[in-house]
Amino acid sequence: LSFSCGQQPPPSHSLLRFPGFQRTEAPRSPGAKDLHAYPWDKSSLKSMPVDLQQFEKLDAYALKVNVKNSVEELVKALLKQARTDLEKVRAIWMWICHHIEYDVVGYHNKSQLSSKPRDVLQMGKSICEGYAELFEEMCSIAGIQCKKLSGHAKGHGYKTGQTFTGDSDHAWNAVYLEGRWHLLDSTWGSGSVDDSFTKFTYRYNEFYFLTHPALFINNHFPDNSNWQLLKPTLTLKEFENNMLHNSNFYTLGLLAAHPETPIIQTVNGKASVSVDCRPGTLFMFKLKGTDEQGLMTLKKHGMELDIYPQKTGSHKLEIFAKPSKGEASDDVYNCVLEYVVECGSVDKAMRFPKELHQPVGPSWFSERQGFLRPSHRQPVLLTRDGRCCLTFTLGRDISVLSSLHADGGSLPEDVGRRHVMQIHRGNQIELKVHLPHAGSFVLKLYSKKKSDPGNYDYVFNYLIRCLNTEVKWPAFPESYGKWMQDYEILEPLSGLLPANRNVQFKLKMHGIAKVLVQAENIHPLTYNRGCWEGTCNTSGCTEVFVMVHENANHSFYSQVLKYEVERQ
Repeated sequence: LSFSCGQQPPPSHSLLRFPGFQRTEAPRSPGAKDLHAYPWDKSSLKSMPVDLQQFEKLDAYALKVNVKNSVEELVKALLKQARTDLEKVRAIWMWICHHIEYDVVGYHNKSQLSSKPRDVLQMGKSICEGYAELFEEMCSIAGIQCKKLSGHAKGHGYKTGQTFTGDSDHAWNAVYLEGRWHLLDSTWGSGSVDDSFTKFTYRYNEFYFLTHPALFINNHFPDNSNWQLLKPTLTLKEFENNMLHNSNFYTLGLLAAHPETPIIQTVNGKASVSVDCRPGTLFMFKLKGTDEQGLMTLKKHGMELDIYPQKTGSHKLEIFAKPSKGEASDDVYNCVLEYVVECGSVDKAMRFPKELHQPVGPSWFSERQGFLRPSHRQPVLLTRDGRCCLTFTLGRDISVLSSLHADGGSLPEDVGRRHVMQIHRGNQIELKVHLPHAGSFVLKLYSKKKSDPGNYDYVFNYLIRCLNTEVKWPAFPESYGKWMQDYEILEPLSGLLPANRNVQFKLKMHGIAKVLVQAENIHPLTYNRGCWEGTCNTSGCTEVFVMVHENANHSFYSQVLKYEVERQ
């Protein structure tokens, strides 16, 4: 969380001169050449080209400087390694962000607080006013034009959609580099405070160094609109209504979010949000703390989310993101957006099963796990007759597991697996799904490398819906270890056979010597054009097994399929 710093006196500018440093002139007001176009052109996060790798040595040096006796001595020590004005500003910025902590006690008791640069340096802590004055003073000593700015900020305690009245509540700086003004906020660059505003944590944030003005305006509104450095400038009303994108939003490579206003009204019980980003970003969301009341789909360049709140009223919606690959520290999802969803009516039909995982449907992420060319790209499958069929091309060395899930315990795990039949044809896999009844189901897909002995990993899921209450498909027959993945049942597909009937069998199997169907009697199948065929009578038995003889010289049979017979 960033934070603000209470009321403050109007900005004062100290023009001090110290021996050995050039004197700074009075800062000029921003002119046409300082302005950047609004809205943001999605080019750079900074207002001038900056190569952070070139700063590595200087940054490391600045962090180690330990001078506390006077501001002048501190600047002198920092500038030993800095040649250009940009390097001087960088050294001052790095030192302040890593050595001055936010004074949470002083914030609550401002009468005891001094924001004079000398006092801030001695104490090693201050509120934003002190950060900004120290920054201004150090730049002035270094011969760089710098101005302390004040205004309103969407910082600690900001509530979505709130208005700003009265005195300004935050301070930051503008610095003059290479013929233009640039913005920075060393308070927010240094770290964050906790929700209760009692503890400060150093957490360096590069985003607030020379931030592009079209992004800085997102949460900083200066008292003097010239210091927005924007063309056109925003009104306070526009600032209040604009969506707050925190620094995580931009540092994770996100580009835009829709809607662009923070308060969303549902239409017929539904609200939609989408985010545009650079490829390879993972998302999650929470509506009132859970992800159960929405459908999120990952797109190559972002994500789309439909929310169906199951209660009327105002709900907080948070969107989180993280890069899909990167350093170990990137395992954490960071909050990038907050909306308030105002729900006037509830769409009860859009209650989702608890088993549904976000995101829903295939995406670049499932492709990366080896599920290529999905026949169904949508997250939701609607079926009239309770049956559906999906196909994928599988990546090399991929083994697949699938299962069907429903709410209310109507589908125990072993039964849920038998309502999906997997058929392999070369590198294609077909999944036949037969639903046991009407309602909402989750089809989950898992995979692993065939060469790995380990467990299957969950990859993605679909939502399957059927409104036809007459649907009642039995499970597919149970298969055993000797049933190879490229075998195929042509008939009977139902795992429940009628009693006292002749049932036709047709099975696609290869590389075996004999196939028998064992009911009350044994019925051999005959091989004909790649299929084993024959009939079997189900009278007098409760189970029917298909057995195979792998080698004509052996008398040993293996069970491969098991069917149940209807009770009479």
